[in-house]
Amino acid sequence: MRRVAIVTDSAANLPPELAQENNIHVVPLTLVWGDETFLDGVDLSPEEFYHRLATDDRRVTTSAFTPEQLIEVCDGLASQGYDIVALLLARELSSCLQEAEAVQRMRPDLPLHVVDTRTAAPAEGFIVLEAARAAAAGASVDEVIARAREVGSRSQILAVVETLEYLRRGGRIGSAAALLGTMLQVKPIVGISPGHGSVEGVARPHTWHSAVEEMLELTATAVGDRPVHMAISHGNKAEAAEELSERIRQRFDVVEMFITWFTPVMAAHVGPVLSVSFFAE
Repeated sequence: MRRVAIVTDSAANLPPELAQENNIHVVPLTLVWGDETFLDGVDLSPEEFYHRLATDDRRVTTSAFTPEQLIEVCDGLASQGYDIVALLLARELSSCLQEAEAVQRMRPDLPLHVVDTRTAAPAEGFIVLEAARAAAAGASVDEVIARAREVGSRSQILAVVETLEYLRRGGRIGSAAALLGTMLQVKPIVGISPGHGSVEGVARPHTWHSAVEEMLELTATAVGDRPVHMAISHGNKAEAAEELSERIRQRFDVVEMFITWFTPVMAAHVGPVLSVSFFAE
C-alpha cells in the first residue's frame, strides 16, 4: 500500500513546528498590500502584519496559491511514491479548491485527491492534523479522507472580533452580514459551524469581556463533558489568549491545546480577534 502525504494551505493556521512534526506540507497563500506582495507565513510575520495594520491604510487583499505552486509540491511528493491528499480552505472562503481542481485537470498523472474541509483557521488545522496522524499510522487514501471528513463533521470555530469591517471588505462575511446594522457598541461573535463552510453571525454582546464569556459558554454547550482538542488563535491579543487558555484547561477535559497567532492572510479578513477552534471526541 502506498504511503499518503498531507498537503494544506496556510489558512489552516497550524504552528510551523506542529506541521513539521506531522509531515504536513503547507502551501502559502498570498497577501497583497498596496504594491507589495507577501507569501503567507514566509515573508511577513503575524506580529509585523498587525503592527503595519495599525499604521498602513493601504488596501490589503489576499489570493489563493497558484496551480504551479501546488504542482511543485505535489511533483516532489509523487516522485517519492506518495499518494497526496490536499485538505483545503472552504470553497466559500477561497479559490484554493478551484486551483487544486485545476491541477487535477492539468496533471491527471498526479495521485492528487482534493478535499474541501468546509472550514478555516485552526478548525481546518485540526482536520489536517488528524488526517496526517492517520496517514502516519499507515491508513490508506480512503481511510485518511474518511478520517478528515469525520473530524470535519465536529470541527468548529468561534471568534470575537472588534469589528466586522475586515470581513465585509474581503467579502467573507457570509450570514454574519446580518449583524452589520447593529455594530454600534457591539463586539460580535462569529463562527463557522461544522461543515457549514462560511462565516455566520452567532451573537452580539456589548463588551469584549461579555463576548469572551459568551464564547466560552457556547463552547461548553457544543463540547459538553467530552474530551476536547482545542486551539486558541488570536490577532494581537496574546495576553488575552494566554488567559483564555488557562480558563479552558480548568474547565474542559483538554486532550491537546495550542495557541497561535492568526496567520496574516486570515488576519487580513478579521482584524484584531480572539478565537477558539475545537472538536470533541
